[in-house]
Amino acid sequence: MDLLMPDRREVLNLIVGTPLVASTAHLLETVGRPLSRRQAGFGTDTVAALEEVTAAFARLESAHGGALCRSAIVGQLAEVMRRIQDGVPDSLRIRVFATTADLAALAGWTSYDAGRYGAAQRYWSYALYAAGEAGVPGRGAEIVTRMSHQMIYLGRLHDALALLDLAAARAQRDGQVAVQALVQSQTGRVHAGLGRPGEAARHLGHADELLAQVTDRPEWVAYFDDAEHAGARAVSARDLTHLNHRGHPASPHFEAALRLRRPGFDRVKTMDLIGLAAAFLDEGDLDRAAATGRQALESAGLQSALVAARLNTLLSAADRHHTAEIIELRAQAADFAARAPITSQVAA
Repeated sequence: MDLLMPDRREVLNLIVGTPLVASTAHLLETVGRPLSRRQAGFGTDTVAALEEVTAAFARLESAHGGALCRSAIVGQLAEVMRRIQDGVPDSLRIRVFATTADLAALAGWTSYDAGRYGAAQRYWSYALYAAGEAGVPGRGAEIVTRMSHQMIYLGRLHDALALLDLAAARAQRDGQVAVQALVQSQTGRVHAGLGRPGEAARHLGHADELLAQVTDRPEWVAYFDDAEHAGARAVSARDLTHLNHRGHPASPHFEAALRLRRPGFDRVKTMDLIGLAAAFLDEGDLDRAAATGRQALESAGLQSALVAARLNTLLSAADRHHTAEIIELRAQAADFAARAPITSQVAA
């Protein structure tokens, strides 16, 4: 039914503040419970097919954003949930719930990117439940970082920080170093958004140290690498600059993120380019800003709320400059933003 809900209702159904943190803490600590062991829901071939389909959805989302495949992901998740009610044999329990956690986390992320914030929370809550059933170390903490990202996007930085505190405690207990690095990186970003350069530097530096210790990472957190951390450093520098903390140029970090990005992450590369163009504007390099902005808009997808939110930074930065090239760039960016899904005024 969430496919039929107006976007405004999705915002109204959003849980924030103490109820959000309390319910997340409960789900994060939930352990597996007895379930029907009947074979009706899953067999070995069915689980293998589910794993393959979920991996394919993840690749599509990374490359193109979630707009085109969200409905299919949500429909697949509904079918999996129905089968779980029919029974999960003990021999397949971990695989079923681990893949279900992946699928539900993806349903949440694509819903978030489509401006369906309440639906995203519901899918992430189910992903936390599935991660608890699977017992995969670090998985629940990684899902909570997704929830915190939405709070950052909506401008609820203290809620984001409270969620990340939960994720940090769980990641530390689980011992998954890549997830610990992710949590520290995102925590640094939130502190930057709150205008705390010292705390931001401490957490971002800790993430550097943890990333250096990572020798392998599960597929579900493989997206968090040096490029993604460079992106977190870039938006942290950007936010500190906008809060009048001098000496934090964002362009070198955006350039590092673009240099390090692996193939298959087209949407986030577009976001990096938009961020880089805005950073050049903030730093007064108008020629490079215009060229980078044009390149970004040529690759920008129209069906991503996250891309639209990143455009907020470009629009804001362009307001301070009145050359013909920048005026034209701002008009093009405003046209892109106007045709995107719901977006907040917060810069993603």
